[in-house]
Amino acid sequence: MTTDRRKILFLCPSAWDHVQLAASRTLPRHRYDLRFIAEEAEDYPAQFDALGFIDQMVRACRASPVDGVATSSDYPGAIVAAAIAREVGLPAPAPQAVLRCSHKYYSRLAQYEAVPEATPRFALVRPGHLSPQALGLDYPLFVKPVKSWFSILAARMENATQLAAFLESPAVRQHLTEFVGPFNRLVRRYTDFDYDGSYLIAEELLHGSQVTVEGYVFQGEVSILGVVDSVMFPGTISFQRFEYPSSLPEAVQARMGSIAARVMQHIGFDNGLFNIEMFYDAARDAIRIIEINPRMCGQFADLMESVNGTNTYEILLSIACGERPQPRRRQGRFAMAASFPLREFQDKRVTRVPTDDDIARVKEALPVTLVKRYYREGQRLSDVPDNSDGLTWRHAVINMAGHDRASLLRDFDEALRRLSFGLEAV
Repeated sequence: MTTDRRKILFLCPSAWDHVQLAASRTLPRHRYDLRFIAEEAEDYPAQFDALGFIDQMVRACRASPVDGVATSSDYPGAIVAAAIAREVGLPAPAPQAVLRCSHKYYSRLAQYEAVPEATPRFALVRPGHLSPQALGLDYPLFVKPVKSWFSILAARMENATQLAAFLESPAVRQHLTEFVGPFNRLVRRYTDFDYDGSYLIAEELLHGSQVTVEGYVFQGEVSILGVVDSVMFPGTISFQRFEYPSSLPEAVQARMGSIAARVMQHIGFDNGLFNIEMFYDAARDAIRIIEINPRMCGQFADLMESVNGTNTYEILLSIACGERPQPRRRQGRFAMAASFPLREFQDKRVTRVPTDDDIARVKEALPVTLVKRYYREGQRLSDVPDNSDGLTWRHAVINMAGHDRASLLRDFDEALRRLSFGLEAV
């Protein structure tokens, strides 16, 4: 197309997309005409007609061509965007590659082939077909659906009795039938997998420091953008904050980047962003992959911008248009940045939410890049089940930058005081 503004279909947008795209200081908005499509899909994936949507959008793109198709959505966005773009000849990963990353069992098989040293022991769990005693793994172990999100139904199992009860729970049964419905139809259309999303995977327990390795592939070349540390509440798998850049030794981060490049090239993932969660066990000097996400992480986009000088959405849109990204590294205004999910360990009622004016004043006074609110006054935290990780309730997120960790943590405490969220026990 000859127009200077690139016309891009932005599929299955999340609240992160709208907040980050609006807040970025470096994104060249004048270059892009973004058309947001299927905004409900991210919140209600089980009700989304993915195959019908793909066919509809392919017809629309052929009738009125666009310059790119983009998404930051894991499910269903990453898969449908890849399918639509490939059908109309636009840059995107192959749907098969996206599905191989997304299906935790087939992803583990690919990891074992490409990077066996970074792959934990694992086994497919087939409810009703295999007894928990016959998995071939030692207890305790970790179990999760082969397709899920936000750690839903991911849990530690102490013994076979506990796992058997877990597999019979209504929540698991519902997930393996309703939630994965669109995923299963996509698997049948685009892969030759023997197993769809109606299964779980069991894995040996992993230990160490958890991180996210974010990168992209363009025309077969893998580039690593950075490594983000995940800081947990002590004794839990609930995220307390995310810090960029990572505090791990540079040599360890380089090994993680090499592992990421090898596995993504083995899978055949191309022309897209990815993030890979990993553990580093310092006592054993061992790196293990937790999971591969075939998409960018919207929550970290402004962290990258604050430190590197390039917002991740700039890379997403460049790749969607077939243009080689040119990310800056460590050229941002700050030395580090962090994302703070605000969590409660029990259900509460929201009595006060900071207003837009409150947030604007805090941004003027402190290096806060964004504040994301999930509730209205009067709601209970349990009114929005998607905000629970099974142990805590997330009611807001504050992203901010700083010149060192000490000043960043002090500024966070002050930002939290000024925003004055109100919650009361119920």
